[in-house]
Amino acid sequence: MKIGIIGAGNIGGNLTRRLTALGHEVSVANSRGPETLTALAEETGATPVTASEAARDARIVVVTVPLKAVPDLPSGLLDGAADGVAVIDTGNYYPQQRDGRIAAIEDGLTESRWTEQQIGHPVIKAFNGTYAQDILDRGRPQGSPGRQALPVAGDDAAAKQAVRDLIDELGFDTVDTGGLDESWRQQPGTPVYGNQGDADAIVKALAEASPERTAEWRA
Repeated sequence: MKIGIIGAGNIGGNLTRRLTALGHEVSVANSRGPETLTALAEETGATPVTASEAARDARIVVVTVPLKAVPDLPSGLLDGAADGVAVIDTGNYYPQQRDGRIAAIEDGLTESRWTEQQIGHPVIKAFNGTYAQDILDRGRPQGSPGRQALPVAGDDAAAKQAVRDLIDELGFDTVDTGGLDESWRQQPGTPVYGNQGDADAIVKALAEASPERTAEWRA
C-alpha cells in the first residue's frame, strides 16, 4: 500500500521503519526538506519528499507534526491522494510545553477536530498516546495474550477501518473510541494516554476519562 507520512520525528520515524519493513511503499516528509531525510531513507527504503508531495497516490496519510505547525502545512496537502484516503492525526495539544494557546481548543473543540478543520479533510485520531518505541518493540501477532491495544477515534467508518487494519498489521489491537468529538477520551492527561494495556484495559481507561482538562494541559 502507498502511505504518506508527514513528520519524521519519533512517531513518524518509527512508523516509517515499521511500515517499510512490512512492505508498504512509504513517502516521508518533514519541515526541513527531503535532503535532511537521507539517513532515514537509506535505513528504510522510504522515499523522502516535500510535504506537498507526501500524499500523492497514498491510500493512508499520517500527519504527525506539532499542533502549532498544522496551520503551516501546504494548502492542497491531500491533492493527488487516492480516492477515499484515510488521514491519521497523531497530534496532541501541549499549550504550556510547546504549542501556545489555541483558542478553539481551549473553548472545547477536540484537538483532532481542530486539525481536521485546518487541513480541510476528515481525520482519524490514532497513535497520539502511544510511546514511539512501542511501535518498534511491542507489536505482537493477532490473538497474542495481553496484546497492546490502541484507541482510535473518527467519523468515517471506512477510513477508521482502514486505520484499524493497518494498526493490526503493525501488531496491535484497537479499541473504537467513537466519533471525533469523543476523541477527548484519548487526549493528554486521560487514563488511556500512554497506557500500554490490552483491549480490556483500554476500554476501562476510556470509560474513566473526563473531558475537563487538568491545569497542566491548559494554556
